[in-house]
Amino acid sequence: MKTRHFITVVATCAAMVLPAAGHAEPDLSTFQAFGEKPGLVKIMDDFMLRLLADPRTRPFFEKADQTRVKAQLVDQICAALEGPCTYGGAPMGPLHAGLGIREADFNALVEDLQKAMDAQGVPFRAQNKLLAKLAPMHREIITR
Repeated sequence: MKTRHFITVVATCAAMVLPAAGHAEPDLSTFQAFGEKPGLVKIMDDFMLRLLADPRTRPFFEKADQTRVKAQLVDQICAALEGPCTYGGAPMGPLHAGLGIREADFNALVEDLQKAMDAQGVPFRAQNKLLAKLAPMHREIITR
């Protein structure tokens, strides 16, 4: 009898906990630290200016549709931060194939992103959370 009672209690607890775990609300604190979508737009505007001013990154962006690139970056970062956005752009590997991006080029881009985030007052902890989410893309972007 005790075993049946124990199984019933465990099953009841699992039934209460599992649906809640499957529908957990996203943690929007990092997204909010970036100023939500309007903040991301400001950061990407600043970021693009820095990319174009930086001789290490300019060749990769000067002929691109900069408005489209910024919009895609906003959506990509918004989605990475669990904001209410969907990234509909191409996967990173095919998008960067053939561009000849080296480790030094990638690092320069990250430096410019950090400067843009600093300029918009994004807390260091929030910056690190974003960079950690974007880090796996490194191996798809470096092509040389």
